[in-house]
Parts: sequence; structure tokens; C-alpha cells
Amino acid sequence: MMNPVPLYEQRRNSDRSIKKLIVKVKEKISGNDLTSSKNPDSLNKKPSPLEISGSSSETRPAGKRALLIGVIYKSEHKLKGTINDVKSMREFLILNCGFKEENILVLTDQEIEPELIPTKKNILESLEWLVKGCQAGDSLVFYFSGHGVSQPDFDGDERDGISETICPVDFMTEGMIVDNDINSAIVWPLKNGVTLHAIVDACHSGTVLDLEHVYNRQENKWEDNSPPSGNARKHSDGGLAISLSACLDNQVAADTTKPQISASKPFDVYKEHLIL
Repeated sequence: MMNPVPLYEQRRNSDRSIKKLIVKVKEKISGNDLTSSKNPDSLNKKPSPLEISGSSSETRPAGKRALLIGVIYKSEHKLKGTINDVKSMREFLILNCGFKEENILVLTDQEIEPELIPTKKNILESLEWLVKGCQAGDSLVFYFSGHGVSQPDFDGDERDGISETICPVDFMTEGMIVDNDINSAIVWPLKNGVTLHAIVDACHSGTVLDLEHVYNRQENKWEDNSPPSGNARKHSDGGLAISLSACLDNQVAADTTKPQISASKPFDVYKEHLIL
């Protein structure tokens, strides 16, 4: 069994236990609209261009929107439980957090339509969709279950000299998605009153959102994670970003098999603490 999951947050708050935070995640998690897929196994409804354009100047009611990504990879890098994870998270958001299924966009390897496969291009475009047109009162969810790796920091904005990444299905040809790109895609655009909950179930995912403050649970304190140069932007546009990661930057995440689940479906150890 892994150690309790570390917690990362955009701003300093009073200390709270992981269990209390998870309760708060359930209470606060709050997106836009996604005509049905040709794939009967698809978990998606496609986004409506009108609803995700963000072009209207009129104030709309606060909304909930989620992007859930599960990657199996279907190669020597294959993972077994990621699509199960996404299905469980989708059900959790709908049944416990008031999300509408049409407001949840899912990318997995099992999708038939090309735009719903978790390629690097599709993931980056979906991250843009997640935050586009967000306004005060919105609460957004980003969930990723797949491989994560670390690599040397080529921009000089990491305190430890290492960048964290997530791996799209085509990472062997297109490369990884680096923490800087995730930060600029879904943290920068967060306006005042918007809340983002990011849940990253991958190895080396501790600071994969590159948030400015990191909670060190072992030492019971907040630590500065801002760029050492002070030149790179890591903060939001007034909104709040909270990230829950499966492990520290220098750790790996693990799968387990829960005996009481029919067919012994694999479930990530981390997700067991969050949902079940």
C-alpha cells in the first residue's frame, strides 16, 4: 500500500488532513456541454460549439465541467486499470458531485472517433476546452490516469532541475506533455471565482501542475514551489487550482487488484483512497 497521497495547492490555506480535503473536493467540485458518439461503449457526448465558445458576454449560471483521460497504451508500456479508473471517476462525479454526463469529456484508447483518442494534440485541445469561457462560480475537474515521467528541466524554472510530464498515447512519436504546458493551459486562464481540481494518477506526478505552493505532509508545512528565477509565470488569473497527485515527483504509482471487485478489475491504490 502506498503512503498517503501528497497534496498540492495554488495558494496557502490552513492545514487539513487528506480525508478532509477529499470531502471538500466532493463539496466544491463544480463545467459546459458535451450528440452522442457512434461508439456504443463511448462515455462521451460531443461538445456543443456554442456552449464551449465562451464568446457570449452575458453572465450564465455557474457550471461544472470535467475532462477525464485514461490511457492504456496497448504496447510494452501497457497499463491495465486506467479506463476502469476513468469510468469510476465519471460515475463519482455524476452521482456524488452533481455533474451532468453531457458536461464530462472523456478521452480513452477505446474510443472510435479520432478526436476522442488521448493523443498529445487531442489532450492539449481538450485542456483548452476545459477552461475556455470559465467564469466566477465555475468549478472544473481534470483527471488523468496513465504514465508519467520526469525529464531534465530545459527552461530553468524548476527548483530541482526536473520537469514532470504526462504521457499521451502517442508519446513515443509526439513526446510528453510537460508540466509547464499543463500550467499554462489550465492554471493561467483561471479567473477569480473559478476553482480547478486536478487529480493526476501517474508516476512522478507530484508537481505536474507546477503550482506555486506545495504541501509537505511529512513536515506539516507549505513549501515554495515558485520558479527560482522569478520570471516564469505559474499563477492563475485570480482563480484557485488544487492538485491531488498519486505520488511525489521522485516516486512511482502502483496498481492493485481489489478481490471483492468482480473479475478482479485493477484499481489504482491512490484512487481507492479518493473514491471507494
